[in-house]
Amino acid sequence: MKPAVIFDLDGTLADTSGDLIAAANHCFRGLGLGDLLDPAQDAATALKGGRAMLTLGFSRVEGFGKEEVDRQYPVLLAAYAQAIDTHTVLYPGAMAAVERLLSGGYAVGIATNKPEGLAEQLMTSLGVRDAFASLIGADTLPVRKPDPEHHFEAVRRAGGDIGRSLLVGDTATDRNTSRNAGVPSVLVTFGPGRDEVLGLEAEATIDSYDELDSVVARLIG
Repeated sequence: MKPAVIFDLDGTLADTSGDLIAAANHCFRGLGLGDLLDPAQDAATALKGGRAMLTLGFSRVEGFGKEEVDRQYPVLLAAYAQAIDTHTVLYPGAMAAVERLLSGGYAVGIATNKPEGLAEQLMTSLGVRDAFASLIGADTLPVRKPDPEHHFEAVRRAGGDIGRSLLVGDTATDRNTSRNAGVPSVLVTFGPGRDEVLGLEAEATIDSYDELDSVVARLIG
């Protein structure tokens, strides 16, 4: 079996924050609250998922709690599906790095806590889905990151060797997933949460995808 490199999606392969925040603000406008999130200032929260964005937005007004987060979450997902790639861009060098890994004989897949259908839709829309041999979303399995089985299944479906795998991500969830799985993590520092990432004690961090090849070779051969 091949050594395997598994990627997170949001904040790792692509900056999806603009479209995620737009979907959350759609929910807030529907309640007459206006745009409660700012695309620049709140980008780091956007990359933590829909519920995190809704929770942050409602914390800025009175009278809305967890029940409203639960009610608005499907509204957010529907709005996001309708405009999933308006602002989203792949990070510079991401797909070139993936192609180098494939050429070097690595298995490559995705493990994301974005719902599988939305992840498939986005990667297809961006024209890069076929580069990844697996895609495990939040609802693909009964568990999700940071449960290690989420990573393990991404490796298996990509045809990789779990014992020679690593996870490339950008958050504490990714770091905890790799720790729970007993595999190295490589965290990217070019997203909005750089300071937080540097404090997570990953096996490696990269400031650019140009650095990924040598890090992967060092960690899993």
